[in-house]
Amino acid sequence: MSTAAVIELRTAPHLHSGLSVEEIMRNVVYALLPLCAYSVWLFGLSALLSMVTAVAACVLTEHLICVASKRPTTIGDWSVVITGLLLALTLPPGFPLWMVVLGSFIAVGPAKMLFGGLGFNAFNPALVGRAFLQAAFPVAITSYTPALALHRFTSFIPSTFAIPLLKAEPLTAWIAQVRVDAFSGATPLVMQKFDHVTTDTWTLFLGTRAGSAGETSALLIALCGAYLVLRRMMDWRIPVAMLLGAALTGMAYHLASPALYPGPGFVLFSGGLMLGATFMATDPVASPTTPLGLWIYGLLMGLITVVIRFQGGLAEGVMYAILLGNALSPLIDRLTQPRIYGAQAKEAAR
Repeated sequence: MSTAAVIELRTAPHLHSGLSVEEIMRNVVYALLPLCAYSVWLFGLSALLSMVTAVAACVLTEHLICVASKRPTTIGDWSVVITGLLLALTLPPGFPLWMVVLGSFIAVGPAKMLFGGLGFNAFNPALVGRAFLQAAFPVAITSYTPALALHRFTSFIPSTFAIPLLKAEPLTAWIAQVRVDAFSGATPLVMQKFDHVTTDTWTLFLGTRAGSAGETSALLIALCGAYLVLRRMMDWRIPVAMLLGAALTGMAYHLASPALYPGPGFVLFSGGLMLGATFMATDPVASPTTPLGLWIYGLLMGLITVVIRFQGGLAEGVMYAILLGNALSPLIDRLTQPRIYGAQAKEAAR
């Protein structure tokens, strides 16, 4: 006796279940972990404690806001962990912990939960927290320490435990014990902008220089971003467009004045451009949704980054470029919406 197969016929549309928010966010955390580990290798215990503090403060802030507003806690979607990790990666490894906590509160409270939580934030929360810290503590946020200090796993950077409203212990003695090839605490962007000294490209590619905790290996950042692209959890057009915009703008400056402005290689691998283009500009909530809009969005942020670096008073412009891109995202989306077939003829007839 044969059994016939049952065929179900259903009308369109045919919906297929996709990845959940929790699964996507968890994989983003997985992609960030190698960067965090490499940062700890470069800067030691202070970098590790800064990351733990930022994540704990962000998770606690979101949980308390949910409790205060009498709604279920949302910390289980992993998005707040991403905010904490990204905030810590944008800060100097020896940034005072009490400032890290304050920045975490701003990133989660006003920048995310005030807008309604995940899916409603107009700006990347981690960058809002970082922007607040840069405005409030400009000296502390530009106080960098060299990478690969010999005693980075046996002692903390003195500024890590700075008491509020009091100056931290000078870094002179701590910096004096670092390796000779990484003695300077100045970042490559600062040395290029003010001293016109260009850092070796290989050093930039590996990330063995002073800078924020996330200004590490461009190669490692690219590999971690590729993981998300291959898993279809990141739109590759945004980072590619941003890096392309920065490279083209940097090339234009370099051709105009080679002695004054570095080439596109330095532009791409220095500072936080790789980290910002890969993990912050790609925020799905604060970025456009149309294919053309994604290219315009990325190219614009790349251009703004280089213009701020070369023409502004700051050595770095990635943070402001992405925040401006977030602000323009709704307008870009509106201007690049595809026309519905026949809509133009109907509008003309009307």
